[in-house]
Amino acid sequence: MRSGRADGARAVEREPTADIGRLLVSCADGPGIVASITAFLHARGANIIQSDQYSTDPVGGRFFMRVVFHLPGLAERLGALECEFGGEVAERLGLNFQLRSAAAPKRVALFVSRFDHCLLDLLWRWERGELPIDVVQVVSNHLDLADAVAGFGVPYAHVPVTKATKAEAERQELELLAGRVDFIVLARYMQILTKSFLDELGVPAINIHHSFLPAFAGAGPYERAKARGVKLVGATAHYVTEDLDEGPIIDQDVARISHRDDVTDITRRGADIERTVLSRAVAWHAEDRVLLNGHTTVVFG
Repeated sequence: MRSGRADGARAVEREPTADIGRLLVSCADGPGIVASITAFLHARGANIIQSDQYSTDPVGGRFFMRVVFHLPGLAERLGALECEFGGEVAERLGLNFQLRSAAAPKRVALFVSRFDHCLLDLLWRWERGELPIDVVQVVSNHLDLADAVAGFGVPYAHVPVTKATKAEAERQELELLAGRVDFIVLARYMQILTKSFLDELGVPAINIHHSFLPAFAGAGPYERAKARGVKLVGATAHYVTEDLDEGPIIDQDVARISHRDDVTDITRRGADIERTVLSRAVAWHAEDRVLLNGHTTVVFG
């Protein structure tokens, strides 16, 4: 399998990943949170190289923070650091937190049906080193794209899905991915994932929706957009939940169209937006820039 980094390609993160850690925090807002976090890191010799924070309301709101830091020997110290932070800071302040190393790219499986534009764009960006991920598997309910994926050196699993075989197909997919992925991406996978599948999968799933949600949700958005004479088309990347197309939104974008554009023109412009929006969402998630806030997200740029 390829390494996902072409010769001369630039890494996504500006900072080198050796000894770089990321700390994500969410909690009820209140005084002393930032001071406690920074004091903890300082006491252990960490140098904070980026810090972002947001409060929904300074009184009774929710606080979110992403800290990127450099700490020599982080790989060996990460487990102890996590335990110490949990006992000394998180428990005292009621923090939900995640502490991770930036050194290892997140392992990803890409799900696709027959539309290839989002899948091939992600594979190309990964091969160029533009996405901090490791694509370990492509899963499809059709064989159409097997030859195209073979050129990237990624395993391609064909798992047909019908109404009668859906449960068995999901069982096969879960067995295939067990312990191998940190998240999955639906790159125009035209199947609904069941609640039981998502629960057992146990990792986030990101979907690209070919519409600017919630308008024109469902099938045939571009045809309906043309019929309504809309002047904007868009795409939405969101986390997958059991409620169809209702998961927390990560990114959206739009393009202007006119009465001169036919359905083919609109579809082409929409596909361009889908590629861009999905690649941004994947990069932001892989770099731990997205924090959940109920049914919404906080995204640190």
